[in-house]
Amino acid sequence: MSMQHVLDTVRAFDGVHELAPAPGSRFLRIAWGDHFFYYAPDECTPSNTQPYATIVTKDYPGDDASRLDEAGRWRVNIHVGRMRFLELLGEDPRSFGDRDFAVADEILPHPVYGAIGWVAVVNPHDLVETVCGLLRDAHDDAARRFSRRQRRGDS
Repeated sequence: MSMQHVLDTVRAFDGVHELAPAPGSRFLRIAWGDHFFYYAPDECTPSNTQPYATIVTKDYPGDDASRLDEAGRWRVNIHVGRMRFLELLGEDPRSFGDRDFAVADEILPHPVYGAIGWVAVVNPHDLVETVCGLLRDAHDDAARRFSRRQRRGDS
């Protein structure tokens, strides 16, 4: 499956806000071509929360274990939380073991943010529907957090 399939799936979620920095935008050049997903029904990029998922198309400083600078490689990153991480990988996110983070089409701890409940899949193919389900769950979790903040009057 293609990145476009994953993008189309996430873009169809109610209340999704996609930040997709492009050449010439106010965002750092390194982020150009990547996608950051928030739950934001007002369509404004939240200033007080992180995205619930990202798609990256290149290595970042300190995050090159997935070898995304190689042609045709990209990675979906999803915040799943501690319990879902444990369910998916059989390991606690705070103490997962060594592995090859460049393996494609496998659910792995995020090489940098795994310890805080993020998973990553490089070039999902056979797992694309599983990935889309995890993205849906992450989106729904972000919507619940948004609603709680709204009820409390947080900005």
